[in-house]
Amino acid sequence: MKNENLVPKVRFKGFSDPWEQRKLGELFNERKEKSSQGELLSVTINSGIVKFDTLDRKNNSSADKSNYRVVRYGDIAYNSMRMWQGASGLSMYNGIVSPAYTVITPRTNTDAGFMAVNFKRKSMIQVFQRNSQGLTSDTWNLKFPVLKNIRISIPKITEQQIITELFTVINNLIAANEDKLEQLKTLKKLMMQKIFSQEWRFKGFTDPWEQRKLFEVTERVTRKNTQLQSTLPLTISAQYGLIDQNTFFDKQVASRDVSGYYLIKNGEFAYNKSYSKGYPVGTIKRLDKYSEGVLSTLYILFKVTNADSQFLVTYFEGNKWYQEVMKRATEGARNHGLLNISPKDFFNMHLFIPVKSEQYKVGSIILKISCLIAANEDKLNQLKKLKKYLMQNMFV
Repeated sequence: MKNENLVPKVRFKGFSDPWEQRKLGELFNERKEKSSQGELLSVTINSGIVKFDTLDRKNNSSADKSNYRVVRYGDIAYNSMRMWQGASGLSMYNGIVSPAYTVITPRTNTDAGFMAVNFKRKSMIQVFQRNSQGLTSDTWNLKFPVLKNIRISIPKITEQQIITELFTVINNLIAANEDKLEQLKTLKKLMMQKIFSQEWRFKGFTDPWEQRKLFEVTERVTRKNTQLQSTLPLTISAQYGLIDQNTFFDKQVASRDVSGYYLIKNGEFAYNKSYSKGYPVGTIKRLDKYSEGVLSTLYILFKVTNADSQFLVTYFEGNKWYQEVMKRATEGARNHGLLNISPKDFFNMHLFIPVKSEQYKVGSIILKISCLIAANEDKLNQLKKLKKYLMQNMFV
């Protein structure tokens, strides 16, 4: 390699020397120490080295652990049969791992944190795959005698350590945001359960919620796109709501001629009868992202006439309406992923709703939590994109 090829695109100020090419055997020794005592650890693809008792997994480890390998804090351990998938990590614990794993310990002037990040890079994983031995992916294996001959580019120890510090901060931020996101989702789920069961009420509201049929608070929309007012084909995503087909599928699924499609306007709802895992009766979403769009006539569209729109958004995020749809759908009439329910039967489903002032409070508080969730998801995605960019450009 020419020296210019040994310089990363993104670098900390003050570093300009080309990186050096070294064999992994010059940077690591294999730890061959064995023990039957210690915390049982596991090496995962996504989370690196974790304590086994934190995994939702049956313990199939042997009763005889005399051949288990010792792992020390600061070692790197990897699954020799899954190294090509990224199953490696830096150990933050002292413990033992299955003999199926290989444990390597850094030599002087090798920062294990830097190497642990390096090992997760796509280009490095491809190198590990090429060097894994076996006839099929089920038997591919990368033991230390082969690993030690793989060449890798590294900077001086000072630059390694600074890169490690950067990725430690980014990884901690990602972990903190993932934890916060799960807490917000748990809070939203709990609040919806408690509010819609009427176990939790807003101060000043004591009257029981009333039963209403959907047609009493909404009106069906059957407007056609005959004048081609819109050429934006939409689809319903359980996660993203009503969204442009081209964005969601990376292609247009709708017909070229959308004049026979329904024209839906901002603030109106659509019911997709297509069911999927976690959504046994399909999904109902409000159009929020665009001023208007077009939908297949397989959808059922409606607008709110006598209820708080945001309350209905929240109501249809839950599962209180599932049973109402199921008992009105024709038994055994699921065909090609569609639930067979007529518009008449759909609009005859019962809803349990409070007075409008309480509807507003319910919709408002759940919307605030949903916005916090969306903001945290966006921040988490940005952090992951930053990490991906740096992994691609801070290494050689």
